[in-house]
Amino acid sequence: MTEATSNKSIVLVAAAALVDVDGRVLICQRPEGKQLAGLWEFPGGKVEPGETPEACLIRELDEELGVRVTKACLAPFVFASHEYESFHLLMPLYLVRRWEGVVTAKEHKAMAWARPREMDRYPMPPADAPLVAWLRDLI
Repeated sequence: MTEATSNKSIVLVAAAALVDVDGRVLICQRPEGKQLAGLWEFPGGKVEPGETPEACLIRELDEELGVRVTKACLAPFVFASHEYESFHLLMPLYLVRRWEGVVTAKEHKAMAWARPREMDRYPMPPADAPLVAWLRDLI
């Protein structure tokens, strides 16, 4: 196998950077019992078969945070491509500046609104961490 090929399956995960009016970004702490528990991540989840990344985020943001977004509110931003031990993760990150409802931690251990320049205080999974530099440049 070369670096360009792999036997690992590709897992597609869609993630969102919810940005509030003060330029802070929502990050969520993974709960105990899940892989990478205790690390901070952008909310989102696995794209189901036949589902688009946008539909996935609309579903996941409602399930995880209790907020409603529309496809028009999802702005494609940047993506991560990271090889974990047993799979390869491809994760588009969307910017979300408008949503309905109150953000509530329904599935995460905790939530934080952090400025991108302060996010290094929050340990993140290897796929999420490099995306913070892009947010620092934008916000």
